[in-house]
Amino acid sequence: MQIILPKNVNKIIHVLEEHGFQAYAVGGCIRDSLLGRTPHDWDITTSALPEQVKALFKKTVDTGIQHGTVTILLDGEGYEVTTYRLDGEYEDSRHPKEVTFTSLLSEDLKRRDFTVNAMAYNEKDGLVDLFGGQKDMEEKVIRCVGDPLERFTEDALRILRAVRFAAQLGFSIEERTREAIGILAGNLEHISAERIQAELVKLAVSPHPEEFYTACETGITRVILPEFDEAMETPQNNPHHCYTVGRHMIESMRQIEPDKVLRLTMLFHDIGKPVVRSTGEDGVDHFFGHADVSAQMACDILKRLKFDNETLNTVEKLITYHDFRPHPNERSVRRFLNKVGKDLFPLVMKVQRADVAAQSDYQRSEKEERIREVEALVEKIFAEKQCFCLKDMAVTGRDLIADGMKPGKDLGAVLSELLGEVLRDPSHNTKEYLLEYSRTLRRS
Repeated sequence: MQIILPKNVNKIIHVLEEHGFQAYAVGGCIRDSLLGRTPHDWDITTSALPEQVKALFKKTVDTGIQHGTVTILLDGEGYEVTTYRLDGEYEDSRHPKEVTFTSLLSEDLKRRDFTVNAMAYNEKDGLVDLFGGQKDMEEKVIRCVGDPLERFTEDALRILRAVRFAAQLGFSIEERTREAIGILAGNLEHISAERIQAELVKLAVSPHPEEFYTACETGITRVILPEFDEAMETPQNNPHHCYTVGRHMIESMRQIEPDKVLRLTMLFHDIGKPVVRSTGEDGVDHFFGHADVSAQMACDILKRLKFDNETLNTVEKLITYHDFRPHPNERSVRRFLNKVGKDLFPLVMKVQRADVAAQSDYQRSEKEERIREVEALVEKIFAEKQCFCLKDMAVTGRDLIADGMKPGKDLGAVLSELLGEVLRDPSHNTKEYLLEYSRTLRRS
């Protein structure tokens, strides 16, 4: 696979070379190029010191000057240029206490995490691959550069990154690297919630979310998602299921599109089942109220991992309604729409469809048919502009006040009763009917 450097990347490298320095594109951009993917970012490594880089380019930003990184601005885009460096002692399982600049590319590549990320390239020298990264890519292997125990001790986030890269690339984790993950997974407790969140999302939306199995088997989830370990061990002795709770959630992730909110919903939609599990006299397990418990637990987990409120609130709602299955008739579906809202409805259906796909074959065709019928009824309700929420009702609180009703909580109660009447029979959504009905309610 030929590596084609973008014009500005080439320009930066050539300017540095013309002034007697070495410079290469390095890391993930080289990996992705060799895989035939379009890199999102192009990082450059150089023998030039940060001050020397800044002296050669008009517009620069000191984005990480203490670690040797300068961002060069060309045509409105930023390109990170980092001086070859050696990392000093790591004190917090994440950051080196100090860095030392070096003139040797080999020393800079040696400190990187995985062989597939430790390759460099420029047009003059071609591919520089000192640790077998190209071979590991051909064999689809994630392998640490050098001793994996050292690499993971230096930066514990690499433990989660190894699984994330395996999930994104469809690679397996090399044996010694995997063993080191199992030994050092506990060090993830030193990593910030924000960093864990970022890697967790990338893993969740990857082409292979089943790598969560690896995260469980190596002890990663025991540190960052202990609730998930309990779910992995919780059986579901029920004809509707064929997996443990945790396996069901992982399998359901594979059945839904790689959207952050949808994948997180599937990851946590049954997380409360271990808490509410009960077993009947017939040996069948039941999980009464698990949707509400799961929604609350997911909310707590997402808060712990510092997710934004919009993501948290949407996931919480989807989990709350994931097991709410209306009968396929117009009245039930209107009430369902009233609960979930027009915007959330299609997402709830996607969640329910993925949930069913990760269950046993028991009554699967009936479940799928019910989903199709509900969706068809919703299309009909939308097409006919049937009312299913207060804002679409033919009367408002102002109309009721103008009709002689006093403001107060009784007003809200009457509006709720009127909406219930419209949900029962949408033909009653006329101002005349509802005003007359409201008078009847006030007289009773």
